[in-house]
Amino acid sequence: MEWNGIYDRRLAIGGVLVATLMVGCGGGDINIAPQTADNSVDNSVTENAPTVTVNPCASYENSGGTELIGEFDGTNCTYNELFSDGGANPIEVDLLIPELDDGGAHIFQGSLFVGRNYSTDAGLTAAGIAAGGDGPTLSIEAGSILAFTSAEDFIAINRGSQIRAIGTAEKPIILTSQKDLDGEATAEEVQLWGGVVINGFAITNKCSYTGTRGSTTLTGECHVVSEGSEGENTTHYGGNSDTDSSGRLEYVITKHTGYEVATDNELNAITFAGVGSSTVVKNVQVYSSYDDGYEFFGGSVDVENYIAMFVRDDSIDMDEGYNGTITNALVIQSQYDGNRCIEADGIGSFTGKTQAFIDDIVARELNSRPTVTNLTCIVSPNGVKDPADADNLNKQGTHDPGAGWRLREGIYPKISNSLVISSFGPQVDSDNWCIRADTSQTAKADGSSLVDPVAGAIEAGTEAYIKDSVFACETQSSKNMGGVAAATYLATAAGGSNVFATVSGAVDATADLDTDLVLVEGTTPIKSLDFAEMIVDGTALTARDALTYVGGIRSAGTDWTSGWAIGLDAQLWFDATE
Repeated sequence: MEWNGIYDRRLAIGGVLVATLMVGCGGGDINIAPQTADNSVDNSVTENAPTVTVNPCASYENSGGTELIGEFDGTNCTYNELFSDGGANPIEVDLLIPELDDGGAHIFQGSLFVGRNYSTDAGLTAAGIAAGGDGPTLSIEAGSILAFTSAEDFIAINRGSQIRAIGTAEKPIILTSQKDLDGEATAEEVQLWGGVVINGFAITNKCSYTGTRGSTTLTGECHVVSEGSEGENTTHYGGNSDTDSSGRLEYVITKHTGYEVATDNELNAITFAGVGSSTVVKNVQVYSSYDDGYEFFGGSVDVENYIAMFVRDDSIDMDEGYNGTITNALVIQSQYDGNRCIEADGIGSFTGKTQAFIDDIVARELNSRPTVTNLTCIVSPNGVKDPADADNLNKQGTHDPGAGWRLREGIYPKISNSLVISSFGPQVDSDNWCIRADTSQTAKADGSSLVDPVAGAIEAGTEAYIKDSVFACETQSSKNMGGVAAATYLATAAGGSNVFATVSGAVDATADLDTDLVLVEGTTPIKSLDFAEMIVDGTALTARDALTYVGGIRSAGTDWTSGWAIGLDAQLWFDATE
């Protein structure tokens, strides 16, 4: 059809609308034309002129020269399996997903893989990929909504590729499921789609290196199989560039994730696999995930302003030499579901390693050395799942019991200014502890134990410490740490300036009801108090080390959760207001 010099040629192939809008200019591998203006034609100029609607969906030109574009129904854009369907059909050119008008969503009927996966150095070299940015980039505009129709579908950013999902507080980016889009998903429903896997070229101690971290050389090749890998959807991560960039995530919310791809292979809300420090992750929320919230496999990516709500396994999981920083984080487990706030391991596949191997990894600083500052954990007092226990069946999590921080396997953590609360119980069993550090698996660089052999608690020092933190659990530390002695050691002998509340049964730690234990404000959204406003065992705390507040969100100044995070404006299960 020709009208007013504009040609509109559309061809439907297998449900994918293939369109080319010709205006006298050439092609290129991307043709995105999001429309916000009125597309109707001025009929005063031409009688009986038709209304022309330009398709605003994302599009790209494949290797065969065919332009693929989503099908627009007037509100949403739908992309079938020909557009992208995992590793068999990845996106290999830059792709922009635009914000749609009127709350429209981009609905994917297959997985969205960006960049091709390579499992050998030869393959990477032939493709010209050595660092993030060499491959294609997935760009997602602020305010965009992406929904997946199948539980097994997920987003994968392969090595060399990048994701640039940059929302704003006013227009966060939502990654969710078709069921949620239809308004049929419950708040804590999970496994409605997979999640996000980001693979980079940063260091993982599952590969071999010479030299100390910061000055290493790979020994052999480094291609570690990533989470969610199965068949054609297998992806790899790892390399020798801790400064690698996998892009930017800002004001992004993932919802209802965690599909189990295969036995013991469950997707997390977001998996950071060998992701480097030039990647930006700030103001990102995980909401309802079956497996972990964030899981770090090696790498050095830093995280700022992280929210994890209703994560059923670990809200923060670290392994394989992760050495990034997490600054400002709020973890809120479901009332009767959720495992650990932090599960942190120092060396991948630790139990199969010799002591000589472990000592060498630690000496060369290739073990996990995370820094966590200002973290609030509201821990679920749920117990071990036991279908035979009918009395407590509704208080049993889908994974292990709710707990605080588990630190093990040669890790050197630096944790400060943080808060762990599991006093809203009563606890179901003694596994609802605040902290556990496995004594036989952690050592200091001088060869002495990082964990006190009698008390079993982490010392405060320059390489690893827990300090200036507050704990309120009925079981403060696990039995592997020496029980009450461990809490005493952490609070005093280690010089860590930590505070442990005496808790028995259910105790309200908000400012609403209990005057003996006040750790967080009792109004929504949940906020941390200034140190001077906190009360433990009936006594007001005093500031230390020029510290004004503890936990993920301060009560004064700017609240970084305000205006964009979901679920924090409702009354939560632990907010027992009268």
